[in-house]
Amino acid sequence: MLKTLLKVSGLQVAYGGIKAVKGISFEVSQGELVCLIGANGAGKSTTLKAVTGTLKPAAGLVEFMGQSTTGRGPWELVQQGLVMVPEGRGTFTRMSITENLMMGAFVRKDAEVLTDMDKVFETFPRLKERRNQLAGTLSGGEQQMLAMGRALMARPRVLLLDEPSMGLSPIMVDKIFEVIQDIHSRGTTVLLVEQNASRALALASRGYVMESGEMAMTGPAAELLRDPKVRAAYLGE
Repeated sequence: MLKTLLKVSGLQVAYGGIKAVKGISFEVSQGELVCLIGANGAGKSTTLKAVTGTLKPAAGLVEFMGQSTTGRGPWELVQQGLVMVPEGRGTFTRMSITENLMMGAFVRKDAEVLTDMDKVFETFPRLKERRNQLAGTLSGGEQQMLAMGRALMARPRVLLLDEPSMGLSPIMVDKIFEVIQDIHSRGTTVLLVEQNASRALALASRGYVMESGEMAMTGPAAELLRDPKVRAAYLGE
């Protein structure tokens, strides 16, 4: 039986008097690639912010590695292996590629940081070519690569990706999904939040469908990909 790494139970998040997330529950087990899909405004990004400690839930419980995350700061969760690539990438634009990657390893104290940077450069050769270039001068796709590389430098137990393909060219979208598959095949557990439902479900083993702050459906990704409601709502059929 797979070990559950991330478990969310009855999560509620509110902005003032407006409930953005309305009591959702889901889990991610070791070695899985799970996707969370839904339309813009469904509450997906808000969910990830609550899971990673950047937003305080109104109710519910988030457990990582069998322990509640209540009272733990985002930096503590990163140190323990819960790492997010945020929507919009969040690169440090006035720092170089190498400096951005080093920031990903900020919570580490081991001697293998430079070895891991070499691995990131193997995954993203374009970053290696431009390692001294300022992040703010990179294209959107290159910044997405950098944000993912920076997250990998933290050695995630669970990698959370928030809309990694948003705003990218079709060629770059292909590259990003190829890299996500590669990262997962090397043993990293992944929770992928995406509006590109067809690509996300094709990659994942299981999926959750979120609508208006609630979980509308869940199941094996292949079954959701064939479901008429999912195809009508998210695949334009």
